[in-house]
Amino acid sequence: MFDLNRRHFLQSASLLAGWSYAGTLLGGPSDAKPTFASHPTFEPTALFLTWQHDPTTTMTVQWIGDNEKDGLSRPIWYAKERSDAWKSVPSKSKPFPLTNRWIFRTELTGLEPDTDYRFRVGLDSAEQRFHTMPAKATNTIHFVSGGDSGIGKHAINNNHVAAAQAPQFVVIGGDLAYENGTSAPTFLQFLKNYARDLKDDKGRLIPMLALVGNHEVDGGYAKTRKEAPFFYAMFDGLFTDTGYAKLDFGDYMSFIFLDTGHTTPVKGAQSDWLAATLKEREECPTVFVFNHVPAYPSFRPYAYNGDEDGGVGADQRKYWCPLFERYNVDAVFEHHDHTFKRTHPMLDGRVNDNGIVYLGDGSWGKIRRPKTPQQRPYLAVSDESYHMSVHRIEGKDRFHVALSDTGRVVDVCMTTKRSHRRTT
Repeated sequence: MFDLNRRHFLQSASLLAGWSYAGTLLGGPSDAKPTFASHPTFEPTALFLTWQHDPTTTMTVQWIGDNEKDGLSRPIWYAKERSDAWKSVPSKSKPFPLTNRWIFRTELTGLEPDTDYRFRVGLDSAEQRFHTMPAKATNTIHFVSGGDSGIGKHAINNNHVAAAQAPQFVVIGGDLAYENGTSAPTFLQFLKNYARDLKDDKGRLIPMLALVGNHEVDGGYAKTRKEAPFFYAMFDGLFTDTGYAKLDFGDYMSFIFLDTGHTTPVKGAQSDWLAATLKEREECPTVFVFNHVPAYPSFRPYAYNGDEDGGVGADQRKYWCPLFERYNVDAVFEHHDHTFKRTHPMLDGRVNDNGIVYLGDGSWGKIRRPKTPQQRPYLAVSDESYHMSVHRIEGKDRFHVALSDTGRVVDVCMTTKRSHRRTT
């Protein structure tokens, strides 16, 4: 009787979260020996990797199915490279919003850091591969970031440039597909493009992290999670209850993802959470912040225009930038303006060698002509260019290289771990 009640409780809990279990109800790993199809006949749609927890020991596999049965009989089978000790973990399923399709998600846990793994969706799909993040930052940490993608040719070109860098992962800083919370086909096409294009030089899938932007939301600003159905259906593993989240890579790096007023106000609970979260990570060797609307815009007006959301970063400069400065944030990655920009180090709203560099501004697949450094003195560099950026962390040094969608070098800079801390 206890076992049945326990099963019922777990199933009910998952349904409350919008998920139902596919395959074995309790979701425990199985060590049964698989017999894989010699000629794969099934190709999962929009198969990609992401993270919900520590990237050194976990990996989350997600894909889209035509019906719930696609996942019921297809657990994720995985094993270390050159090992035949396969394990299987069943998926969780939930409807893909505004369609008859289904989302399937499987989190693999207890993985070994800095290790190659292979996996399959069920027994009848082709083998795929991934690599876990290292336990320590003894070697170079290498990733790509950008934002404001869409599904056009320039976005696809930048996908190819990003993949050619063989990054350990990619961060998309909002406005992924430009579906505006209403167009399922547009969002699905973005995922298909990513799944097709983002593999490294060894054929391994490159995980994607993402945060919410105004074009994930029906209405753009001051809405709820319900108005961003596709983003939260796909990424609620990390953003479980809010539009903001943290992700710790072992004890050597922490990413902070913020919601610039799209489904969560800047001030209030989010700012309180940000202060507590940054304080806990003040001694972390690397802390990066990612937000969509820039605090230091390169295209939109800098002055506050009187609207609560504004889209120009006024509330962020008031509530967030002092926290970035006080708690030793290493860099802030911004998007939204569809340009490339790099600011001078900023402290108290002024150029200061002890300040923080803000990088962006979101032109993976969208573009505008930015303001010049003469027009905005806080800008060190601005450029009208489709771009994504490559980031390399080597000890206390961080190297940032912006590349255009043709591979042209747009900008190169280096930042060093800040020793300055605000005490007030």
